[in-house]
Amino acid sequence: MLPRPSPLARHLLAAALARTGDDMAGPALLLLALGVTGGPARASGLFGALLLSAALGGPVLGVLLDRARRPGLVLAAALAGYAAGLALLLLGLGRAPYPLLLAIAFLTGLLGPALSGGWTSQVPALVAPAALPRAAALDALGFTVASLLGPALAGLCASLAGAPVSVAAAVTLVLLAAPAALRLPALTTPRPSSRPLAQLRDGVSALGATRPLARATVVSTVSCAGDGVFVTCMPLLGARLLGGAAHGTSLLALSAASALAAGAVLARRPTALPPDAVLGASVVVLAAAHLLATVPSPWALLAAVLLTGAGEGPQLTALLAIRHRDAPARLRGQVFTTGASLKITARAVGAALAGTLAAHSLTAALLMGATLNLLAGAAFWALRPLTAAARP
Repeated sequence: MLPRPSPLARHLLAAALARTGDDMAGPALLLLALGVTGGPARASGLFGALLLSAALGGPVLGVLLDRARRPGLVLAAALAGYAAGLALLLLGLGRAPYPLLLAIAFLTGLLGPALSGGWTSQVPALVAPAALPRAAALDALGFTVASLLGPALAGLCASLAGAPVSVAAAVTLVLLAAPAALRLPALTTPRPSSRPLAQLRDGVSALGATRPLARATVVSTVSCAGDGVFVTCMPLLGARLLGGAAHGTSLLALSAASALAAGAVLARRPTALPPDAVLGASVVVLAAAHLLATVPSPWALLAAVLLTGAGEGPQLTALLAIRHRDAPARLRGQVFTTGASLKITARAVGAALAGTLAAHSLTAALLMGATLNLLAGAAFWALRPLTAAARP
């Protein structure tokens, strides 16, 4: 008989399924909305509503996770709600009024941070403290696998069976993860006794509980806006240099593969480099990648894409390690879900800004992405821990 997988292995597999479904959902919904409405404005509006509402949902989900004796029940309910929202959009497109569909997308997006930060916040309950760095690195690999498989599966399903099947497949993957969430252990430590609103305030403040944690939050959020810029520019770069917009989008799979390779190296030796140093180096790499993408050459674009993955993979691994290390235990869920919501919203804002700017100058949009990562690097330096001599 094959050995039974460990609780951590089951958890990471389920998290990867849910995140793959989430990464499928956006492209699949865009394809479906384009086919039904016939216009990119309404399609992008639904996608934007799905992303932007995460900024509100993350902190609230974190409070619920931190106050629950059985956080797995909260996580499973969030997964079921997210899947139900996608199913309603699938059934309603072409039938329901567009404002109602926007409202459904907005409400569904409130639950989005559960698919990212919600799973990660529960990892410490499954491993010993000494094993947490490696568990965090493996969790980061799951994020990267999802970002690689999700869009590819969305396109494949839509090509073979149509966009509605692609959305349905995303719903199925999210629901398949729910049983693993229900198996999460009940917590025996005392839950927060403060009122929910007070805890919500404490959770947001906890993102700056330590100077390294505050720095990681600011750096990763600003850098994520730069990622939104780069992803938005890829179809235009494909059309300019590779003969088709789809070729540029397809190159993003190489970026995810590069991130996966870099993350796998860190997972083998998770304590070889301090996560704070990896975080600082990652934004420099990403800024260089965006600058390289301004060179009008297919080979420069390929190098930029690979370099982007080499920066993004280690950055995520470092970010998770810092949050596990510094987040207050009683507010861990809020730190992870609120941090996830900030990144989701920043990526959406970066994409929106890039779309406007790229219509006038693609080079200017890429330079904005590089600037955002350089600003993240400046924040990394400005928020460095104070030395004993510098403290008042």
